[in-house]
Amino acid sequence: MFEPSELFDLTQTGHAALFDGCQYAWEALARIAPYLAAGGRPELLNRCEGTAYIGERVSIGAGTVLEDGVMIVGPAIIGRNCQIRHNAYIRQNVIIGDDCVVGNATEVKNSILFNKAQAPHFNYVGDSILGYKAHLGAGVKISNFKVFPGNIMVEIDGEPFDTGLRKFGALLGDHCEVGCNAVLSPGSILGRDSVIYPNVTWRGILPEQMIVKNKAEQAVVPRRARGE
Repeated sequence: MFEPSELFDLTQTGHAALFDGCQYAWEALARIAPYLAAGGRPELLNRCEGTAYIGERVSIGAGTVLEDGVMIVGPAIIGRNCQIRHNAYIRQNVIIGDDCVVGNATEVKNSILFNKAQAPHFNYVGDSILGYKAHLGAGVKISNFKVFPGNIMVEIDGEPFDTGLRKFGALLGDHCEVGCNAVLSPGSILGRDSVIYPNVTWRGILPEQMIVKNKAEQAVVPRRARGE
């Protein structure tokens, strides 16, 4: 499940060329910057509701709305009919498809969002790929940098494998759902239609159509009477 076609419907992005020849889907992350550098003339067809900062190397499709306080550093390509909500921060080397949502106080850098992907509330998306209709609940953070030295490793056939990336967040296959306040550790890969429950801290590979539940035990105890 590491090949691009095993995780993503490549017809649901206008930038499938990023994945040409990739054995592993994460290889596309290193291609974003040169791909954008080779792109055409920036074009802004969006509408702003309030004041937004838009960098020089940014293209935005028709029907996309930027709410007040949005900052897009660029280079970036944002598709059609997207919602870029209040105080969203889109940094360098970002590609966002059509009908996507980047929400209030969400930060995105060096990432690809396929069509209809959503990061709508207080999310961090760094060095990651969100597949078609992938959705992040409020407060989901995708960690892209490990504390210890060295590149991000993933496990292949039970053995650690060097991705060659010092920064690598997560790959979310099509239709993935990640619940509120979950944390995805560096190098996480979620198969198509998989689900992470709220408040889970996840690391590693999750096969498609699987669910990760948070079964932390809760204790219910009597409340002590307050002193007068």
